[in-house]
Amino acid sequence: MKVSVTTIPLDELDIDLLLVPVAEGAVEATLKALSEQFGEIVQRTAADFTGAQDELIWLYPESGRARRLALVGMGPADRVDLERLRRVAARGAELARERKVVTAAIVRPQTSIDPESASQALVEGFMLAAYRFTRYKTDTSDLREIERLVIHETGEDEKASRRGAERGRIIAECVMTARDLVNLSPDEKTPTKLARLIEQSAKKYGYEADVWDKALIEEEGMGGLLAVNRGSPEPPTFTVLTWHPENALNERPVVLVGKGVVFDTGGLSLKPTKDSMDYMKSDMAGAAAVVGAMEALARLKIPLYVVGLIPATDNRPGENAYVPGEVIRMHSGKTVEVLNTDAEGRLILADALSYARTYRPILVIDLATLTGAQIIALGTEAAAVMTNNVEGAEERLQAIVAAGERSGDRVHPLPMYDEYAKLLESDVADLKNIGGREAGSITAAKFLEHFVDYPWIHIDMAGPAFLKEPKPYRPKGGTGFGVRLLVEFLRDFASPRRFSS
Repeated sequence: MKVSVTTIPLDELDIDLLLVPVAEGAVEATLKALSEQFGEIVQRTAADFTGAQDELIWLYPESGRARRLALVGMGPADRVDLERLRRVAARGAELARERKVVTAAIVRPQTSIDPESASQALVEGFMLAAYRFTRYKTDTSDLREIERLVIHETGEDEKASRRGAERGRIIAECVMTARDLVNLSPDEKTPTKLARLIEQSAKKYGYEADVWDKALIEEEGMGGLLAVNRGSPEPPTFTVLTWHPENALNERPVVLVGKGVVFDTGGLSLKPTKDSMDYMKSDMAGAAAVVGAMEALARLKIPLYVVGLIPATDNRPGENAYVPGEVIRMHSGKTVEVLNTDAEGRLILADALSYARTYRPILVIDLATLTGAQIIALGTEAAAVMTNNVEGAEERLQAIVAAGERSGDRVHPLPMYDEYAKLLESDVADLKNIGGREAGSITAAKFLEHFVDYPWIHIDMAGPAFLKEPKPYRPKGGTGFGVRLLVEFLRDFASPRRFSS
């Protein structure tokens, strides 16, 4: 989709659909101004339009070049934030798809939000709502793609609006990369094929990707990744992604770790099919988020040294599959008693987190569709976030939560009390891989904590990563959750002054 910003008079916009967001209290002035450009039909709608949130009125103007106008209510002006703008723009994309229009424009509303951030939010909301995954559709003749989006801006804010619109376009496209990876059929994203797709992304966008084969993984001693892979006919991979621009502000990297279980049957602790295994092509959504974020960092030229680590395998009940009761020696040297082979994600993440130590990172963030308990606790609206209790813990949590609120990829903290670690004590090994029914998301994080000795943030995104029913600008299937969160957080990390904004 082409995205642009214009300051030409509204009635000169040659567009199929013009979306006009209107807040409560601004209706009269907005409609009066519009009627001067599109005819009295606009003014006559005043009696039927209040600007209430999600209120919609269609207009077919008497003059001007726009073929349709849609007035969309934003609700009270003092409650209009970035997420409200994304959702208004998403409503516009839905309207455009319903009418099968090719070109659309959005009037940036005058709010307390700065023009750059507002334009970014509008573009993100519109593009992400317009996304459709059609790779496996044999007949797409009834689908008409929206080819162009225009943000209408006042002259004095044009440059800022252009910056925001361009950033919004790039970030939305990187979210779509993650969505596409999650939505791919499992046979098209085996560990080796996923690694090749990452290599293609790296070559296209200018970051590096180094793929380890099974021999290198064995040499490195990644016992968790190798154990999970034993039931699979496909070998594992471990992919190292690197973005290291010449103007990087940090000498030691930020490391992103993404869970890459390309399909999860549960292994010998087999999952039920309905509403469980049938969605497990999404179990690599953490890896997809890291790929999307690395693309965005390179395309936006963020001045940070960032490394991505993606351990990839599937989890199948093959003839050599690891079994409950087995003890695994991990990359760190610690031993783990396996009591449930469906708690596999933490095993491959633990090896990656242990390997991350070699970089002496200033911060590590892992993302994973790790526990069903996260969905019970927070549903699909927010991911769970946890951090280790070392220096800067409170600041890290505040920063990632704030980044989530601004980006729309919301996260909510869960506690990491020492008492939860007792649930992982094993009679025969250093620890066991499950902690029981209570506090499942927290005990999974406490398991991972055994393998870190640096500042660390853990994001359990099982709920928001893959939806069974659509939400505003989030489709059924892969949502690309985590990409916008990471980009917003890392932009802050590159500009610490923004933490207080």
